[in-house]
Amino acid sequence: MRIGELADTVGVTTRTVRHYHHQGLLPEPERLANGYRTYTLRHVVVLARIRRLTELGLGLAEVRDVLADDAGKDLAEVLEELDSDLARQEAAIRERRTRLRALLGTEGGVPPEGPVSPELAELFAGIGDVSGSPMALRDREMLVLLESTVAPEERAGLLAAMRGALGSPEAAARARRTYELLDELADAGADDPRVAEAARVLADCMPAELLPEEGFDLDPGHGLLRALYADFAPAQAEAVRRAMEIAARGRRS
Repeated sequence: MRIGELADTVGVTTRTVRHYHHQGLLPEPERLANGYRTYTLRHVVVLARIRRLTELGLGLAEVRDVLADDAGKDLAEVLEELDSDLARQEAAIRERRTRLRALLGTEGGVPPEGPVSPELAELFAGIGDVSGSPMALRDREMLVLLESTVAPEERAGLLAAMRGALGSPEAAARARRTYELLDELADAGADDPRVAEAARVLADCMPAELLPEEGFDLDPGHGLLRALYADFAPAQAEAVRRAMEIAARGRRS
């Protein structure tokens, strides 16, 4: 039997047969005087078993263990481990599909910053269309970043803080007003008189639980916040700095 006949019999390609030879899974056959390989029924049996095992999900290293001389007693154990692994994958896929269905069903559709959690998508939808506000888009990017980098055990607290700050119609209107005020400061200097109002309104939107204790400028270790706001215009940066100080003082009082 030639290599092509072997491959056709088992339902694989000749390239696969050669790969199994290279990996040491399939014994090399004898060669005829003309140099061609000649395969036997034993090769068909072994190749068919390799195919069955790989179709079950075993990796080639696991297949090699199963095919070893003393591995017959270990096959059940290998398959049990594989079944457990597939069960974990199945559970993970179900959980991911549940999250996807929730996200796709969110009122207002999937936000452009996505993928995000259904909870955050719902908050964004509640604020409304802010696609024309550069500050709103930047703020959303920050919230998505915070949600994606927070430790799993802290995620519930983060979302609760966001809901408290943005989850009501009044809070949504306040957020839109904040974005409007900050957008107006895009070309202004730090001493612009409008900074004070923008800072006051922004402070009311900030979840105090997420802020550094001593404010933005006084916390040199809070590099993430510095990086996020480093490209603000001078007046915007000043409004953010003052707002964080106001919010931090309110939390301590």
